[in-house]
Amino acid sequence: MNIDLITREDLEKFKKELLEEIKRYQQYPRKKGEETRVWLKSYEVRKLLSISAGTLQNLRVNGTLPYNKIGGLMYYRYDDIQKLMDGVSNTK
Repeated sequence: MNIDLITREDLEKFKKELLEEIKRYQQYPRKKGEETRVWLKSYEVRKLLSISAGTLQNLRVNGTLPYNKIGGLMYYRYDDIQKLMDGVSNTK
């Protein structure tokens, strides 16, 4: 039986790589001229759509808004949010 040990240095390296990757995927327009982010956190989506946490949960549960869960955080693609907003404005 082969046993691999994980050292504190291994965990620190993993943490650094994971944080860099998360930062790379967080791109949505915040201010004019700023770089576009791909992924938004729940609070950013609620603010952008002016909805409550319960409404956002309903969008997740019924499959209206796809998401990815990393650790305990939910991330949403800006493109998916844009499609949702376009769909809502087209139905009015």
